Amino acid sequence: MNENPMVPDLALPEAPAEHSLSGVANMGHVVVPGEIDVSHGTILYLEDVTVSFDGFRALNALSLAIDAGELRCIIGPNGAGKTTMMDVITGKTEPDSGKVFLGQSIDLTRMNEPSIARAGIGRKFQKPTVFEQHPVWENLELAMKTDKGWFASLRARLDRAAQARIEETLALIGLESEARRSAGELSHGQKQRLEIGMLLMQQPALLLLDEPAAGMTDDETMQLAELLNHLRGTCSMMVVEHDMEFVAALSGDTGKVTVMAEGRVLAHGTLDEVKQDETVIESYLGR
Repeated sequence: MNENPMVPDLALPEAPAEHSLSGVANMGHVVVPGEIDVSHGTILYLEDVTVSFDGFRALNALSLAIDAGELRCIIGPNGAGKTTMMDVITGKTEPDSGKVFLGQSIDLTRMNEPSIARAGIGRKFQKPTVFEQHPVWENLELAMKTDKGWFASLRARLDRAAQARIEETLALIGLESEARRSAGELSHGQKQRLEIGMLLMQQPALLLLDEPAAGMTDDETMQLAELLNHLRGTCSMMVVEHDMEFVAALSGDTGKVTVMAEGRVLAHGTLDEVKQDETVIESYLGR
């Protein structure tokens, strides 16, 4: 857990030795840290995961798999267990039973939150968490994995590669013109994109986004959809969302959507397929 209330709890994974976006420019290449074995094509695997709170089953034998490089949308009614699932993946909540693996060999149930973050999982919560008193540029700089000791901080200087990486990220998240502006002055949608940029500075293998479009204008929502679609293939993404237009913009005609209800998977398929599923209509979408 984050012991410093002044520092956002972003669950940022450890950056690789080289300073580059390595994959943002190469959209055909799935980027994962070397320790993650995705030889079978799967980056995240949950099997029969159960979590109970005072007798209530928030997750009920949940099984789910995310492919390497996939952008998976997760939808479902409030109380379906979507956030609890993310809590289990990131080590915030310990499951009563079940398996949770990153790749073929990393057992997330045996790891704490910082270790899971360093393994390559970044998480964004619904409310944006940024350093509001600092400029946008410094937010990205602070997100880089460096020695945070006081002596190292006094001597710290950005090299050219690190500066180029920040500039590339600014362009990617559409905040080049806001680089010297205080993060607290940004719009809600801009703050959301900035926080995603902060996570991207750490090059996560798997990015978890919890209702990122909440509170956004229509234009901001589509800008975010464009950003996430642009990131497709550079890392795997799980997006929990209620905004069906946003989900449609991310999933397209062939992308997979998972519907959760009562702590387990209710349906899985393309958005059109799940919208026509009778059980989904009855429990979530309505007629």
